[in-house]
Amino acid sequence: MSLFVGLFFLSPPTYAQSTQNAKINPADAQKGIQVNQRKPNKPSNQSAGLQSKVAKEANPSLTEPGTEEYSQFDLAPEFRIARGCMKRGFRETNLPERIGISDPDFLEYFKNQTSRFFDTIQGTCIPYVAAFGKRNRFEALSVMNGPIRNSKSQILTFTPSTFGGFLVQEENLVDQMQFWTELFIPLREVLYDPQRLGDKLPVELAWELNSIVKQIYPDDSASIENSPKQVRVIVDFGTRDRWAQIWAVEIENPKTKQVLANAFFFFFFDIPGSFFTSNGESIERSFWTNPLSYRRISRGVGQVPIRSKPNPNNPQAQNKDRRFRTHMGIDYAAPTGTPVFSVADGKVAYIGFSGAYGKLIIIDHPGNYRTYYAHLSNYNNELAVGNDVRRGIEIGYVGSTGRSTGPHLHYELRKNGIYVDPYNPKIQLDLWSMRPSDSGQFTKQLLLLGTIDEQ
Repeated sequence: MSLFVGLFFLSPPTYAQSTQNAKINPADAQKGIQVNQRKPNKPSNQSAGLQSKVAKEANPSLTEPGTEEYSQFDLAPEFRIARGCMKRGFRETNLPERIGISDPDFLEYFKNQTSRFFDTIQGTCIPYVAAFGKRNRFEALSVMNGPIRNSKSQILTFTPSTFGGFLVQEENLVDQMQFWTELFIPLREVLYDPQRLGDKLPVELAWELNSIVKQIYPDDSASIENSPKQVRVIVDFGTRDRWAQIWAVEIENPKTKQVLANAFFFFFFDIPGSFFTSNGESIERSFWTNPLSYRRISRGVGQVPIRSKPNPNNPQAQNKDRRFRTHMGIDYAAPTGTPVFSVADGKVAYIGFSGAYGKLIIIDHPGNYRTYYAHLSNYNNELAVGNDVRRGIEIGYVGSTGRSTGPHLHYELRKNGIYVDPYNPKIQLDLWSMRPSDSGQFTKQLLLLGTIDEQ
């Protein structure tokens, strides 16, 4: 069985520290960044009245309604992953050619750097993960000295250098094992038994795991009910100074050991972390449109009438002059009291009553992103402006405060203060794509976290 205890350099900091260290050298970051606090602290003198006072003194521009829609219609960059465990019985230094890397300069570099590495191989095959970009350009290659994960396991990661030539990074797997725990949970429990799942994971991770599985494995519910399939989860349960985090999810058939679907968390230093499948495809868009566990979209972006006082003397003239305003945001119809979750890690920028929004929470996220949760009936009483929050944390409850015709959550996503429609398939934010510069870290992580097929 694979041995997993932890991965120190990938542990995600809170939002507050990620902004403070925005200019940190990535090489230094891999040594481990400690975070300020895992759980939002409740000030000893904090009360509902004080929260309202703080909110009223916040920057008014935060609560001004968006009047423009973000229009970055960029296609996702081309990104392809090749992975496997190549059987031995060939000259190991020819591995890049066998998986489609033909750059002669890299082939020579690879041979020079692996002359001793392949002398330490354990097992009958060599695990590898390669990333290719636009026009099949080589972006990264990670290889491990055998499919057995133990104290002797080593990983080499090759990437092109921005100054020409190539770079190689060598790491011992034992140096990365500090915080990870490997769990095997029946698939039906993840989807249909939240009480049992909550006994094994913190509540925010149970919500996150359920959301991940529904995205990567939308199978027929009837077939899952009696299915022997299980979910392999690599999780960091966190400490006082570090958020709990799911790092890998694999749905597998325990009889055949076949992996049916998977997702891996990738930590960025300048934008919120994201989940990607082993093919490099992001599943983040769904998270950024999932602030409720129960949801029904009642209204999206569009034109809505501006209500005015009735004119009993001339009702026809009133209808003729009826004005409309643009509705920026998404309305999720739900019963009063339905829990509302933060869609990503961030920091509370505003909490209080704000005109038409009613009771409102605004959360800032790395990368100049901001999310709005409006018309709430109440807030999580532990929240205050300045608190760090984690994805999946319960921040408030659905209501009908402010300019609202019934119980629902009004949700907005903004980039640089401009509204983004997260349901628009043409919009491709940096949140939802793997960047070539992150390829080396991603290929290495797949070797560290993923099941290795030795067939």
